[in-house]
Amino acid sequence: MSLSGTGQIFADEAAPPHALGSGAEAPAQEEAAAEFNNADIAWMMVASALVLMMTAPGLALFYGGLVRKKNILGVMMQCVFLMGLMSIVWALWGYSLAFGSDILGGFVGGFDHILLKGVIPSWQDGAVVIPANGSIPKSLFMVFQMMFFIITPALICGAFAERMKFSSMVVFSVLWGTLIYCPIAHWVWSDTGWLCEWNENALYPAFDFAGGTVVHISSGFSALVCAILLGKRLGYGQEPMP
Repeated sequence: MSLSGTGQIFADEAAPPHALGSGAEAPAQEEAAAEFNNADIAWMMVASALVLMMTAPGLALFYGGLVRKKNILGVMMQCVFLMGLMSIVWALWGYSLAFGSDILGGFVGGFDHILLKGVIPSWQDGAVVIPANGSIPKSLFMVFQMMFFIITPALICGAFAERMKFSSMVVFSVLWGTLIYCPIAHWVWSDTGWLCEWNENALYPAFDFAGGTVVHISSGFSALVCAILLGKRLGYGQEPMP
């Protein structure tokens, strides 16, 4: 598991699963459970919650204060709705495309984690098997990364506030997350990514500081393109916009 200077986890490493049985397997149970670091788990849970709060109420209130009164609820609903929408996309195929094994020459992740296969705990041979990512469950790593998958398209919402229908925003967010975010996340944060600093075979190792590449550069340029293509709000500069 790779860590940045800010304490965020950026790489998904394959680690032996932890098998938690019962009864006569109690000693093995305790030994397997001890391999998880409770402090790491607690920190990652707190970090995940804080990133989620950046979307709602954070971005929702921020963008709501920048638009006209009639559009406040609509803009806030976009941010809140994305929390649910992008969570579903991430669980169905997003995580696999970002952190799965290489396909298309390493352009994007494969389909080995579709529907969170091999990520969430499962029942095997009478025991609960918990896949691990270093000292934390892989499912927790997945949730932590999901928070960034949620907030990144939410950042773009400010670029087309008051100028895009809700249904169009939904379609845009799903396509953008699948076609833009997931490949970039695979390049930079996956162990096998061609831009990953911790990949010895990386073509151009890049240090991603606190998500600056995957989150901020991608959302910033995408927001700029959206603003240019959509143009000004109707009536801008010609009528009052309280």
